[in-house]
Amino acid sequence: MITIATWNVLHRVHADNWDSEMAVRWPQEAKRIAVVTAAVAARPEAVIALQEVSGDQLASLREALPDRTFHVLDYPRVPSPRRVPSTLADRSEHLVLIVRGPSRFVTAEPHPVDPGKGLLAAEIDGILIIATHVSGDRRRAGQFERLAAVAGDGPAVLLGDFNVGRDDLAAAFGAGFTIAGFPPDSIPTRPRTAGSKSQFIDHVVTRGVPVRGVAVEDVAGASDHNLVRAIVG
Repeated sequence: MITIATWNVLHRVHADNWDSEMAVRWPQEAKRIAVVTAAVAARPEAVIALQEVSGDQLASLREALPDRTFHVLDYPRVPSPRRVPSTLADRSEHLVLIVRGPSRFVTAEPHPVDPGKGLLAAEIDGILIIATHVSGDRRRAGQFERLAAVAGDGPAVLLGDFNVGRDDLAAAFGAGFTIAGFPPDSIPTRPRTAGSKSQFIDHVVTRGVPVRGVAVEDVAGASDHNLVRAIVG
């Protein structure tokens, strides 16, 4: 049994570039980073996958969690400010797995057609855990294929921001993979006030591994995504 969580914590440059309400809610990014770090540090899960982690956020997490193992994908693309100057000391962006207990790094790779998205895999208790962030446009088709290939035929859990709803994700992965469902009264993983895109785009996908206790939690309102947690194995 492994307790897991996934959360897109929102890179500040993306928030500023897309004029996110988070940029208005948190005018001082250092304060938001501290809130995100405190929320992650308080989580009980053994494995936490984080997307859109800035260099400043990563440094804060490492300082707060010196007893955890950090597996990190450093994206080759560094987000560039388009609207306002960035206040980050380190604008780099990362995909992160934070693990309590033994783990074995397997692979980390950006998606070739989108160097700001990718996958990161580690083996934990005989299960391949893959954290991912998938593109929000047609480039994702090849990314789904690559994720399935990395998952292979053994027990695997994929978690992260897939940028599509559950039905589209199930169609992309096909037979052999299970997309965990959310409780009927669940809050969205990515709340929206406009547009037709799904509000449930952060998922737990399994192959040959049982999953239970899937839930979405509002984590301090510090990101435009909510946190998803589950128990696998």
